[in-house]
Amino acid sequence: MTQSQDVDLFVIGGGINGAGIARDAAGRGLSVVLCEKDDLAEGTSSRSGKLVHGGLRYLEYYEFRLVREALIEREVLMNAAPHIIWPLRFVLPHSPDDRPAWLVRLGLFLYDHLGGRKKLPGTRTLNLRRDPEGAPILDRYTRGFEYSDCWVDDARLVVLNAVDAAERGATVLTRSPCVSARREDGAWTCVTRDSLTGEERSYRARVVVNAAGPWVSDVIQRVAGANSSRNVRLVKGSHIIVPKFWEGPNSYLVQNHDKRVIFINPYEGDKALIGTTDVPYEGDAADPEISDDEIEYLLAAVNRYFKEKLRREDILETFSGVRALFDDGQGNPSAVTRDYVFDLEERDGAPLLNVFGGKITTFRELSEHGLQKLAHVFPKMGGDWTHDAPLPGGDMEAADYDLFRERLKADYPWMPRELRQHYGRLYGTRTALIAGGATGLEGLGRHFGGQLYEAEARYLMVHEWARRPEDVLWRRTKHRLDLSAAEQAAFADWFAAQAQEAA
Repeated sequence: MTQSQDVDLFVIGGGINGAGIARDAAGRGLSVVLCEKDDLAEGTSSRSGKLVHGGLRYLEYYEFRLVREALIEREVLMNAAPHIIWPLRFVLPHSPDDRPAWLVRLGLFLYDHLGGRKKLPGTRTLNLRRDPEGAPILDRYTRGFEYSDCWVDDARLVVLNAVDAAERGATVLTRSPCVSARREDGAWTCVTRDSLTGEERSYRARVVVNAAGPWVSDVIQRVAGANSSRNVRLVKGSHIIVPKFWEGPNSYLVQNHDKRVIFINPYEGDKALIGTTDVPYEGDAADPEISDDEIEYLLAAVNRYFKEKLRREDILETFSGVRALFDDGQGNPSAVTRDYVFDLEERDGAPLLNVFGGKITTFRELSEHGLQKLAHVFPKMGGDWTHDAPLPGGDMEAADYDLFRERLKADYPWMPRELRQHYGRLYGTRTALIAGGATGLEGLGRHFGGQLYEAEARYLMVHEWARRPEDVLWRRTKHRLDLSAAEQAAFADWFAAQAQEAA
């Protein structure tokens, strides 16, 4: 075991909340360690609906403050990361069998005005028989609405927060669970163990932040030996990926008979991402799987509205995530608040800050509020700073991706458009760290298939903690969707050889 190192903040959990808190704290001048038992974003934070949104349906549960804060954050995040967050227009076909049209329109009016919308266009009413957005919709639906929200590459949002934290001095440990955390003489002694190498590290920390998501209660009880009056509800959300079955860039939002809504979004160019479900969950949060009932539920919701009927055979991939929601006593999983709650326990002069709930859209605000709660522990730390700070790769002129895309085209005229788009959307202004001085595709090294070249894989291993092939193929990128089984196996062999050589 390494000699114990003194730090201000020890963060457990490498999802969006843990990475966001580590980044915010490092930027305030605190010494920070972030440990994650698996890969960054391997749990809930890479298995979301991939939207930065206010949560239109939360208005129905009178969550006006939550929706307002999320809508404000939507604009903040668009400016911070325009390469991985961009606008979408959602078409909502109206069904007279569900919510009345006046109620939907009122909800959209509030959605347009609650958060001080500046960058996105507002709602408009559609004639689905006349407007092109209605072309794929069944003829029985004649009226619809179109409104704005944003897409986000959720796993990359987590990684970019971790990258920024590390560049501001934080230590980021992946595949390194915290095996013990105990209070000793007014501080915490925290021990991590690398699950790939077996190396143990010890840290003496002023404060521990528990941002373990679905495992937050487990960390409180088993790792820290503490207690909390707060509880979480585990709710599983599942998605299916199918070939895209409509023309145009717009997304769709459809109402189901149970009053839930289903998002149908363009995904990775020629595919569609459909979800999510909301079902109580009591299994292993590390490896949830979609059920047959969930598959039927999603297919039925789509087929209720669209002319082209989806079948099980159309499904290319599925994924499920477990959301740890703050338990507010609601019986219906869809009604449980998506707000976040902190529990600060200051026993024996060694504070433990537990984070319950939250959603991707409000992670930055959550992180800021979490550090504000610790201001009395760190009276000399810096003030709030993340509101106007770009994430790595997002420092482009006027936060305008279209302007940046033209610059990228001028800088790399030899690069195929699809590859430029891939690099631009994932790495933004840091594309040069991958392409380097290459003047042709041969300069990017071995080609593994699709848009995956050796240069990108090496960058992810060196700069973004990719330690296993799936870290590259599924979380840092989505190359897995476009590589054959043989190509994935060849990449895994290459990756293993590189890792062994570096060891």
